[in-house]
Amino acid sequence: MNNNFFKNLEQKTGVNMNEVLELANSLQNANFKDEATVRSVIKRVSKIANKPVNKEMEDKIVKSIVNDGKQLDFGTISNMLNKGKK
Repeated sequence: MNNNFFKNLEQKTGVNMNEVLELANSLQNANFKDEATVRSVIKRVSKIANKPVNKEMEDKIVKSIVNDGKQLDFGTISNMLNKGKK
């Protein structure tokens, strides 16, 4: 992908693409059965997306990933955050 694509995406979303890429790289070898790791990722995604996650929502996401084996990706977290707004 070229830099113009990322710059345009940053302007439209307000999300720093370097942070997103760094997060994606850190997720490659992460242990998603470890609650502390999952909580750390949730907090990092929340900060990058500028979407606060309250304790109740964080607990639901952690349970879904650690206990239920749901796959962790940006789509999963985004869907959970959006459901929490309703």
